[in-house]
Amino acid sequence: MTDPAEHFAGQRDMLRRDRASAAMGMSVERDEPGEAVVSMRVRDDMTNGFAITHGGIVFALADTAFAMACNEDASVTVAAGADISFLKATYAGQTLTAHARRRAVTGRTGLYDVTVTDETGDVVAEFRGRSLTTRRTA
Repeated sequence: MTDPAEHFAGQRDMLRRDRASAAMGMSVERDEPGEAVVSMRVRDDMTNGFAITHGGIVFALADTAFAMACNEDASVTVAAGADISFLKATYAGQTLTAHARRRAVTGRTGLYDVTVTDETGDVVAEFRGRSLTTRRTA
């Protein structure tokens, strides 16, 4: 397994310390305030008993893009909740991409949408995350 610090070389400290995302082989394609794109190739060990990508893996990819999009500054922002709708099955060998976008921020709460697509551009899942900015700094 790749060391997270090496895997996310050049990325923000938050992501460099994210062992789960590193273990799943996630790669950052875009990291801007309020927007992030993260991709991942589905491995055999990421499938369920029907040889379909496990829903928790798709959720984890979307959640990582969400976390990057809502952590725009030194304040620590965490998930207050999230929902996902699975729209298309995927399989080992496919590449999934999660594109997170800020919809609204009011005070310390935010709303973000994440679209997960496969390598053909088909929508695999839609994720909506609700964020809470804590009083902690990174």
